[in-house]
Amino acid sequence: MADRSLRGMRLGTQSLQSEEGVEFSPRVKRMYRAADGTTFEVIFAADAEIPPVWESPKTGQEGILLGADGEPVEREEAEAKIPRSHWDMLLERRTRAELEELLQERLEYLRARRGQGSQDKIGA
Repeated sequence: MADRSLRGMRLGTQSLQSEEGVEFSPRVKRMYRAADGTTFEVIFAADAEIPPVWESPKTGQEGILLGADGEPVEREEAEAKIPRSHWDMLLERRTRAELEELLQERLEYLRARRGQGSQDKIGA
């Protein structure tokens, strides 16, 4: 039995996997320049959309993407979409007169349900 014993190996220091037969995905390097003039490289997948700005891993400053000629790439400013409120969306579906009519119908229904009729008891 002593001749068939298993030998151990150091825990956590060596991997049993090898890179044999592994094919890495295509990659591209892009250069960025920070405000202080330092440049740094970032590696992206070849089919990834390259962001126009990236934070420097060493300094934390925001870097601007450089083109192949070393000049900053011009950013296309996207048109800012103004957020619509619930009221704006409601006005797209109904006119103001229709909304006033619906409000009056609903108020009458609520008042009748409370037993108030058409009287207001707020000031009483």
